[in-house]
Amino acid sequence: MAAKTASQKSLDRWTKQKWTTASGKPSKETGEVYAPAKTISTLKSSPSGRAKLATANMEKREATKSGKQYASHGLHKNKKR
Repeated sequence: MAAKTASQKSLDRWTKQKWTTASGKPSKETGEVYAPAKTISTLKSSPSGRAKLATANMEKREATKSGKQYASHGLHKNKKR
């Protein structure tokens, strides 16, 4: 079996993460963004993080209201590893 590509390894890491909303409720009910639980926890732990999360949720809700499936809220920017 051939070695996994970088994108396959990234997908493996992504699927192993527990994704959730800040409230723990479905995004369909709350309009919140989904993010890894670790990211949500980190954001909720500081005032600047809570502000960033609130902004992302506002962007998500606005995008949803306008009929878009995806929102450009900035929490999921690609990170160099």
